[in-house]
Amino acid sequence: MEIEKVLNVSVSNQVFDKFVSIGRFITDYQCDDEVLYDDDDVGVAVHDDEEEDEYVQLEGNVAGIMQMGSGGIDDEILHEADEGMALNVLYIDAYWLQRKISQAYEQQKIDPQQSQKLAEEVLKILAESGDDRDVETKLLVHLQYDKFNLIKYLLRNRLKVVWCTCLARAEDQKKRKKIEQEMLGLGPDHAAILQQLHATTKETVKERQKNLEKSFREEARRLKDASGADGEDLDDGWLMGQRSLLDLDSLAFHQGGLLMTNKNCELLAGSYRNHMKGYEEVHVPALKPKPLAPGEKLVNISSLPQWAQPAFTGMIQLNRVQTKVYETALFSPENILLCAPTGAGKTNVAMLTILHQIGLNLVGNLSRRLEHYGVTVKELSGDQSLTRQRIEETQIIMTTPEKWDIITRKSGDRTYTQLVKLLIIDEIHLLHDNRGPVLESLIARIIRQIETTKEHIRLVGLSATLPNFEDVAEFLRVDLNKGLFHFDNSYRPVPLAQQYIGITVKKPLQRFQLMNDVCYEKVTSVAGKQQVLIFVHSRKETTRTARAIRDTALANDTLGKFLKENSLNREILLSHTDLVKNNDLKDLLSYGFAIHHAGLVRTDRQLVEDLFAKGNVQVLVSTATLAWGVNLPARTVIIKGTQIYNPQKEPGLN
Repeated sequence: MEIEKVLNVSVSNQVFDKFVSIGRFITDYQCDDEVLYDDDDVGVAVHDDEEEDEYVQLEGNVAGIMQMGSGGIDDEILHEADEGMALNVLYIDAYWLQRKISQAYEQQKIDPQQSQKLAEEVLKILAESGDDRDVETKLLVHLQYDKFNLIKYLLRNRLKVVWCTCLARAEDQKKRKKIEQEMLGLGPDHAAILQQLHATTKETVKERQKNLEKSFREEARRLKDASGADGEDLDDGWLMGQRSLLDLDSLAFHQGGLLMTNKNCELLAGSYRNHMKGYEEVHVPALKPKPLAPGEKLVNISSLPQWAQPAFTGMIQLNRVQTKVYETALFSPENILLCAPTGAGKTNVAMLTILHQIGLNLVGNLSRRLEHYGVTVKELSGDQSLTRQRIEETQIIMTTPEKWDIITRKSGDRTYTQLVKLLIIDEIHLLHDNRGPVLESLIARIIRQIETTKEHIRLVGLSATLPNFEDVAEFLRVDLNKGLFHFDNSYRPVPLAQQYIGITVKKPLQRFQLMNDVCYEKVTSVAGKQQVLIFVHSRKETTRTARAIRDTALANDTLGKFLKENSLNREILLSHTDLVKNNDLKDLLSYGFAIHHAGLVRTDRQLVEDLFAKGNVQVLVSTATLAWGVNLPARTVIIKGTQIYNPQKEPGLN
């Protein structure tokens, strides 16, 4: 310290505090223009259960305040201070002081709990009755001497901070009224604060919007100063783009999943129609693969870096989709949005991004491929839970949006989110599904964390069907020139032919029976040659459909096409029947049929997936539980029905 150098003695904190107190009596100076403390409200406070008890203690201290400031800092000095020292009561909520302290200690990066504790101590000091100079001395001890601008700012707005915080923490309207009555009895200064609060709540919509836009501009300017952006970034660049006001009601898709922006439907060349009794078929041929462009070469696994090759054991080369994304995925930190058909190898692209992260410093399949790197892969879902210690010991977590939202939702708690450096979102087109809001909030939370902490987190989105991929890429902050990749059906490794069957029968019972008959015909046409996966829209319908096909096959004596007598598959299925807990599945399994839905226990679902993957089960009827991220060897896929039961909206949703 300078004083110790001048006096050539050691100065204790108590002696230094005495020097500061004596220095307050010096009046022959003028207050220099100083950079005033910024009044932006940034950050999210951590809410603790102890706050209610602390509020009761604070209320007792507040009652002792009568008239602050009359014997404190000189009125002329306060009059000469910048107008920026005045604090708008609109900005003060229950956590305003904690946010200001977090800003002041941004360089030291103090813990949120420590910031909360310090805020409560400062609030109690401000609430004490006494001279401003004594309060200032105590604040200097608590907040350190380099926080003098903040201390001066708090003293200037001492009454506002104490009483507005007290009002914001009131548990109900009754306590708030009691505090307001107490303020009215303490003098004109307190009454003026109440008058400002009431005037703020009565201001016009136009004035509120103007004040909100002003606060956004101030925060954008603060972010610009912190990141070193120039004026162009502030005025018309990325920063202001994140703070524009949106009319969310006008942007909402009220039709949800029924929204159709494509007004015209044009069939591919070679398509044709078949008219049958009670229904009509539309056949759409598969697209022919595009030939390799001049100079286009597939990347050989042997040409990958030596440390990356073990993850692709058994593969000779990357396919066309993976080759085009290879450079960006493995050698750059760019955010990526990949839209490619099912079976195009999106999982291998995700693997490349994981290898990139490993080079810098799905359960089962990923675990085997990452054993060489000593990486631990765990599942976190409704069936599998992990302790806090297990999460911290795991390098890759396979989870659902809902589960991750639950454990990371607490505001200000970055225990888990600060560990994440790469977020891969498979089936990102679910943003348009009823699960979309959860997924959107997770992404928005990550983007906000990147903006506030300035720590890069890579976002990778994968989808097989995404028409508005440019909009989603912008939402993910993807560079459209470097990180956006879109491939049509001509890039499918296995060409996809489609058939659309429209039932023309009007009576519900006849329509239901005809759908089962058509389903039986399509299944028997490939029985014994290829496996069939049938998707239905309810759990009960899985059993009904499987039994209808089995019973029809028994009646027509075609059951041998699905499972031959004395075959090895039959012996395998019979040996596993005793392990099944669901009676419906146990009844169907011995005939070569199986069902799969979320109502089955995990062991039954896993058994069905394993038997179908090995080719023991010929026909699998499932709900959407197998539609996302599960790869099964079905050559024929049937989607039965277009009505989904939704009790919240209407009985049947087309």
